[in-house]
Amino acid sequence: MPGTFCGHYYVAVFTAVRTREQSGYSETVARREDLVKDVPGYLGTDYAQIPGGLAITVGYFRDADAVTAWRTDIEHRAAQKRGRAEWYESYTLHIAKVERSHGFTRA
Repeated sequence: MPGTFCGHYYVAVFTAVRTREQSGYSETVARREDLVKDVPGYLGTDYAQIPGGLAITVGYFRDADAVTAWRTDIEHRAAQKRGRAEWYESYTLHIAKVERSHGFTRA
């Protein structure tokens, strides 16, 4: 979410360390990216990863209802279950209300 934004919105910050077993992971991530775009109130996603280490995904949502809609999506729930069983050594999820945000981009 570049630039300055003074309204309220929510973020879901997911940090994870993945296992060596990644069969089906890329396909599931691609499907998840398609699904979340259909959630009313979804604003976008940022993603970063250290090769072989920590991955951080930040999802932006207009309100708490949008976060709940994403959290309770049936396909997303199935992906979460598979992630715990196969793809993640560990993860954390933080949901936060953002009251102010600003950024900078060099011209």
